[in-house]
Amino acid sequence: MDKHEEVLIALRQIIRAIDLHSRKLNKLAGLTGPQLVLMRAIRDSGEVTIRQLSNNTNMSQATATTILDRLEKRGLVKRERSTLDKRKVHAHLTEAGQETLSKAPPPLQEDFVARFQKLEEWEQSLLLSSVQRISTMMNAEHLDVAAMLEVGSITQQENEH
Repeated sequence: MDKHEEVLIALRQIIRAIDLHSRKLNKLAGLTGPQLVLMRAIRDSGEVTIRQLSNNTNMSQATATTILDRLEKRGLVKRERSTLDKRKVHAHLTEAGQETLSKAPPPLQEDFVARFQKLEEWEQSLLLSSVQRISTMMNAEHLDVAAMLEVGSITQQENEH
């Protein structure tokens, strides 16, 4: 087998692993990866504004707002005006949101990050440069994406297809 075929197979395996995890997350908790990341950030931050959520999750404010809208419609998150500063709106998990979050598996990237950080510095750099080169070769380096492993639309539910 040619090396380029081996690289493509490895990429397909990565995509498949992400897809399988996404399906598991949707089946167990009815969430997408980005929804899970946002809900965990709300839980971990306590009182948090949309801007802070956006910064904490590397999502644009527009994306975070769209995801929050969907979570709010499902009764998993609520938004409330700050009593101290009426200009600020804080996101909170509802009881249903906390229960849903407790059923969800951890994000796929959590395990990856833990394993990656155990590698030597030189190996981390080598992997980074290799993956960045692959991204460039696929004309994908300009795409704006958050640091989460998820396939498909960032806001769309699996069962809406």
